[in-house]
Amino acid sequence: MAETPANIPAFGTLLTAMVTPFSKDGKVDYQQAAELATKLVDDGCDGLVVTGTTGETSTLTDDENLGMFRAVKEAVGGRAKIIAGTGTNDTAHSVHLSQRAAEIGVDGLLIVTPYYNKPSQAGVRAHFETIASATDVPVMLYDIPGRSSIQIAPDTMIRLAEHPNIIAVKDAKADFAAATRVMASTDLLFYSGDDGLTLEWMALGAVGLVGVTTHVATRQFRDLIDAVNGNDFATARRINFALEPVVRATMTRVQGAVAAKQILKWQGVLPNSVVRLPLVEPDDAEIAIIREDLAEAGMDLTV
Repeated sequence: MAETPANIPAFGTLLTAMVTPFSKDGKVDYQQAAELATKLVDDGCDGLVVTGTTGETSTLTDDENLGMFRAVKEAVGGRAKIIAGTGTNDTAHSVHLSQRAAEIGVDGLLIVTPYYNKPSQAGVRAHFETIASATDVPVMLYDIPGRSSIQIAPDTMIRLAEHPNIIAVKDAKADFAAATRVMASTDLLFYSGDDGLTLEWMALGAVGLVGVTTHVATRQFRDLIDAVNGNDFATARRINFALEPVVRATMTRVQGAVAAKQILKWQGVLPNSVVRLPLVEPDDAEIAIIREDLAEAGMDLTV
């Protein structure tokens, strides 16, 4: 595992939840993944989440997940932290994926709240603790009730913080009161899981962002985070306002992976915008709205 300077959080401050590039016939394109990872790190990311929600992990095979971890680690390992999305709603399966990811040498594991099953908070806690105990790799909890249908309750999170391998939270529920209580009671590192609330989260005490819009506006988000960390809130607000239409284009018009791939194709970063069913590429009306948003942000792409 690469060493982290003392003043930098263990997983970095600007993390992109990477898309998984596919070839036109729908196969994982590991070479494109490596090139994308390199560009993201060159542009300012100090961490990458591989095969999380935006990486379409739910439609990848285990071998494809592991292949993505390997490809990204080989491309940028040592330059950025590699966080593997190994959480599922099956604890035993999550343990298996986490152990295989640990063998590859990832720097962290992103474990999502178990979805669909709707366990009790005791079950949520047991799920996370079982996975965290299966390797010595640090864990980032992923609290996203909009997808999982249940939250990680504050009391549960405070108890989970006692586990030596659980060190961070990606928060995508934006309950600032609950987060304040957890931050005041634990040493957990919080990351914004909502691109458009990065400034608000960091003002509260979060250390950074795990983002999707960061695919297409990496340097601006780097500047935003650096401005907050430098206590230059005037600059941070200015950048935040300028990013709003880009966040809107990437996060609200269609599903995040769909929008990110479309914009990356327009930017010439990816050769196509292929996604896997049940996701589909944006239709003409959706594309027109996304283009309008980007034009408002001064990103009038002509491709």
